[in-house]
Amino acid sequence: MLCAGGTCLVLTETAGAGDIMEQTIKKIGREMGIYMSIVMSLFLSLIGTLMSGHFKVQSFILSFLISLMISIVISMLVPMGKVSQSVDRKMNLRPGSMKARCMESLVSDLIYTPIMTVCMVSFAYMMAMKQSHGHTDMKYVPTLLRSLGVSLVVGYLLVFIFQPLFLKMLLKKYNVPQGPGGPGAGKPGLGAGRPESGEGRP
Repeated sequence: MLCAGGTCLVLTETAGAGDIMEQTIKKIGREMGIYMSIVMSLFLSLIGTLMSGHFKVQSFILSFLISLMISIVISMLVPMGKVSQSVDRKMNLRPGSMKARCMESLVSDLIYTPIMTVCMVSFAYMMAMKQSHGHTDMKYVPTLLRSLGVSLVVGYLLVFIFQPLFLKMLLKKYNVPQGPGGPGAGKPGLGAGRPESGEGRP
């Protein structure tokens, strides 16, 4: 059984079913990464551009595209399922429980948001410098700190709210049976993989 956000996948061990389920979970993981990247990039790039004090549609679109690429790269490189599973084990949290969901959202937020915020604020600063011919009144460090504080809160809420929604949508799309929260770990939407001895592992 694999759990995420209070939703669990019931995995069977019949011949051939394991490989099929593993491929399905990989598909779910890839799509989850894309969906979450779009949501995170949209909101965080908007925050970064607005807080720069120099909001322009063109700058926002470019910021969103850059943020989206960065977010997708992070989702490909960072094994979030493995990281979340490790956190659950070390803190003795039951996968699928509210406490586990809160902690997993926090971990995802702390990995994604700082990197994306630095990139977005840096881009906004460069655009402001270019548009003002090097005489912008935007202060980089104060803007970065304010944006980071706001983005961490917003990022946490985005992960907490949208991740389980996207997961349920993808489970339904691929006709994957769901069960109540129970033993198991890993997050299918963030890189979980083959189950072992009744527990999910990336």
